[in-house]
Amino acid sequence: MTGTPGRPVAARLLPWTSPEGKPCYLIGEGGGRVSRAADDVEDAQLDMAAGLLDHAADMLSDDRATAPQLHYLAARMAESLHQVCRVAESRGARLPAPESMN
Repeated sequence: MTGTPGRPVAARLLPWTSPEGKPCYLIGEGGGRVSRAADDVEDAQLDMAAGLLDHAADMLSDDRATAPQLHYLAARMAESLHQVCRVAESRGARLPAPESMN
């Protein structure tokens, strides 16, 4: 499958999975509704990760934080890290290939 002449269209890893937990991909140029929805979801995931980091800094500086609170924080941070890694993988795969240096 090709996009512009001579340039193949890459499959984009989407920020969600199928009901079975399998990765979802989008084939296309990246300007449609699904692509824009994926951009919005990725942006929300990155914003939530930043907010979670701020919350973690606050909790870790508070000597009154309990073990269950810290456990909950760690679980949410693990979920967020998984999402951020998926965004990084998806965006990295869409970077143009570096030109060879001759």
